Amino acid sequence: MLQIGCHLSTAKGYLAMGKEALAIGANTFQFFSRNPRGSKAKEMDAYDANALMSFLREKTFAPIVAHAPYTLNPCSAEAKTREFAHMVMSDDLRRMEFLPHQYYNFHPGSHGGQGIDRGIELIITLLNDILQPQFTTTVLLETMAQKGSEVGGTFQEIRHILDGVDLKEKLGVCLDTCHVYDAGYDIAGHLDDVLEEFDAVIGLNKLKSIHLNDSMNAHASHKDRHAKIGEGSLGIEAIGRVINHPKLKHLPFILETPNDLPGYEKEILLLKEIYQNG
Repeated sequence: MLQIGCHLSTAKGYLAMGKEALAIGANTFQFFSRNPRGSKAKEMDAYDANALMSFLREKTFAPIVAHAPYTLNPCSAEAKTREFAHMVMSDDLRRMEFLPHQYYNFHPGSHGGQGIDRGIELIITLLNDILQPQFTTTVLLETMAQKGSEVGGTFQEIRHILDGVDLKEKLGVCLDTCHVYDAGYDIAGHLDDVLEEFDAVIGLNKLKSIHLNDSMNAHASHKDRHAKIGEGSLGIEAIGRVINHPKLKHLPFILETPNDLPGYEKEILLLKEIYQNG
């Protein structure tokens, strides 16, 4: 069965998100852990969280994904920005225990001219400080597009972060199809080669979810602009190969395409039509 979902708003509450996902044919979903452009977060409603967990079990959902706000930069040159990332991620992981055994995805950040090695060092320091053995959440490093001073645009950079973290079992990777394509990994023409490289450098056992996005820009553009499925430079055939690849098809796929709910519903239906069961 295809595990497919999209990004939803938390405005109506957690159980409401689950029901909304089901209504558009999804069996997983993603949501922002708090204001994506700020820092505010609603207090967790234990009753609502428990109701969602019961719903997910009843409807056989794949793991869901909380996405950290875009304002986070764990490897910033500014101490205050790093302190903000520490505060937000620590609080988010505490809150995620109301939704146990799910995923928490974050962008590794931008080193701001300090260099990749220093950026990676700062990310490792933060993760070693905030990860706790009792947490049930798996924290996902997202692959990036090599835009500017971003960290995480190569598989080697992700590997270096994983190597430096003590509680390695708490970490995984989310592969964004738009990002890796824009970063220079040709998943349209050479998907098998890219996956072989991912496995050799990181290990496919660390790949926990996929952000399924087409790209507005060409291969190796280092831009990061998502397109609707089949309307970008990746194209529907390449996307179909991704969701049907034997090393990927069991993973949860999250759409982050520029869509409203009816648009997501259409994309989910399209992807189900080209998905090959078995």
